[in-house]
Amino acid sequence: MIRSASFAVPLRRSGSLAPWPALAALLWLLAWCAGTTPAQAADEYRTIEWIDLIPQADLDALMNPPDALAAITDGSAQDQLPAEGGPVPGLGDSEKAQRYRAALESTAVRPEFDGQQVRIPGFIVPLAFDETRMITEFFLVPYFGACLHSPPPPPNQIIHSRFGGGLSLDDIYDPYWLEGTLSVGIEATDLGTAAYRIEVDRVTLFDDSY
Repeated sequence: MIRSASFAVPLRRSGSLAPWPALAALLWLLAWCAGTTPAQAADEYRTIEWIDLIPQADLDALMNPPDALAAITDGSAQDQLPAEGGPVPGLGDSEKAQRYRAALESTAVRPEFDGQQVRIPGFIVPLAFDETRMITEFFLVPYFGACLHSPPPPPNQIIHSRFGGGLSLDDIYDPYWLEGTLSVGIEATDLGTAAYRIEVDRVTLFDDSY
């Protein structure tokens, strides 16, 4: 869908806002993040939000969508990104529309995060398993169902994750905290393309302690 960017209200499960939340939810999230500073734990990991990974130019485009977007009905034929590229039917081909579409597919990153030790919450999309069926490679995404529906989130809202210790998921609906070293770089799979990578040190079930 084209009515919003890749991130939803943090860690909301599938529902009226999934898999791609309405534009109103996007604007609510941006306002929420702008006025909220997560408590910083007294350790080496910096707690970050998904919005932190979006370059300012992309964020500006998402915050200022073309006026024609309001006339596009959720789930309609116009509410799609054409696979071959080009203008979105009903959205027009104005400079603002082009910037908005580009932000929905952006591989641009925040290079200052390269090499930083971070903590970020999200949902896990398995990619690879070891011989004991433990998950060793996965996408971390900001909302449940991302990469399982079309289109996937923008690459700068997907983190390709490697965890040598492996993990098992008791419930795919559960969100998790990841701690590890973040880097920038493109990782393309059949499920989507990530513009960030993380070498995971620890995975824990999400709670509000951070």
